[in-house]
Amino acid sequence: MELFFNPFDNLLCILLGISFTVWFTLLLVFIIVPAIFGVSFGIRRLYMKTLLKIFEWATLRIERGAKEKNHHLYKPYSNAIIAREPTSLEEEIKEIRRSGSNKDLDSASEFEMSDIFYFARRGVESIMDDEVTKRFSAEELESWNLLTRSNNNFTYISLRLTVLWGLGLLIRYGFLLPLRVTLAFTGVGLLVFLTSVIGLLPNGRMKNFLSEKVHLMCYRICVRALTAIITYHDSENKPKNGGICVANHTSPIDVIILASDGCYAMVGQIHGGLMGVIQRSMVKACPHVWFERSEVKDRHLVAKRLSDHVQDKSKLPILIFPEGTCINNTSVMMFKKGSFEIGATVYPVAIKYDPRFGDAFWNSSKFGMVSYLLRMMSSWAIVCSVWYLPPMSREEGEDAVQFANRVKAAIARQGGLVDLLWDGGLKREKVKDTFKEEQQKLYSKMLVGTQEDRSRS
Repeated sequence: MELFFNPFDNLLCILLGISFTVWFTLLLVFIIVPAIFGVSFGIRRLYMKTLLKIFEWATLRIERGAKEKNHHLYKPYSNAIIAREPTSLEEEIKEIRRSGSNKDLDSASEFEMSDIFYFARRGVESIMDDEVTKRFSAEELESWNLLTRSNNNFTYISLRLTVLWGLGLLIRYGFLLPLRVTLAFTGVGLLVFLTSVIGLLPNGRMKNFLSEKVHLMCYRICVRALTAIITYHDSENKPKNGGICVANHTSPIDVIILASDGCYAMVGQIHGGLMGVIQRSMVKACPHVWFERSEVKDRHLVAKRLSDHVQDKSKLPILIFPEGTCINNTSVMMFKKGSFEIGATVYPVAIKYDPRFGDAFWNSSKFGMVSYLLRMMSSWAIVCSVWYLPPMSREEGEDAVQFANRVKAAIARQGGLVDLLWDGGLKREKVKDTFKEEQQKLYSKMLVGTQEDRSRS
């Protein structure tokens, strides 16, 4: 039986082989090797500056086209009620009564129908401008970053702008996404393999040294898988062994952002699947603190495990996100007090992302982990700033809640974030009855106080 070979098939195989060889050679020379030694050629920063110029040009084109068509496209807007100076419940109700028909406040009854307007207004304000739930949605941009065409007010502007968007789509999904997926699998694969090998070594300085180098190398490869451009400030305040690093939480990639500049002991619940494989391999090389699902709710057990870790000054600093959930890069919400009860030195870290290049916020109620990571890898880049704040310790007479609030305020101030007292757990839970009861007690106290004042007079 005679076989016929098509010369074009052989040529195609040769070209594919050359393409793969060139592809992995470029990855090795320009990305993986620099990640190993912690150096950068400045390509990502040049890429960021180029993107900024393109965004500025696109925004000018949009504004010009909107003026020509008499539209108000992409104009920043807000449906929020105009902010007022904060006042107490009693002052606001007195103001409502004063503006009513009854001008004599001293002769006011225990309850007036006009008081209802205060609670009705507060309810409407909460619906229109809820400072809690709006922290769990994507941050609004003032200009178009060429990432989406889903704006409800979008109309055709110009052929040049449409071609630019299409070209950007081709670059992001045709070139950047495959490159980043390759790098991600490379970084995670090396992390699992090398930490498993290091775990076979006896405990000692050599094992700790190799573990730190491997973790840094793999996290830096993963950072390049996101085209992350990170600016670290005040590195002299970086967390030290025996301490606790606390940071505001926007995304799961916060861990990679911080761990690419220093090694940390991670804290978290044990998972299954691929995440479980990674956790089991990492803990072989480094003493991370993993909890079983049944142990997570045992506060005393968690506190003891953390306390035992920080008391050993040879172990890496613990990395904790006290908010317990992801917030949309605009604010910092209530810190859980558990990590502030231990008594260890706390190293605050503020993380602020630049949303113009891609939205780093993980809305876990809307996107799963895989779809979220794909969105990150198909964005232009992840650009952020990290500030290492001076270490803080619990002061005399200060309880854990006050200490947590002081650290949170410092992080919010440095990162330019809004400091909120609300619990991030409201993302998935209903408002606790205690919050409602607090308002009822304030109103009751005001009425009782009015009665007592009248009886004295």
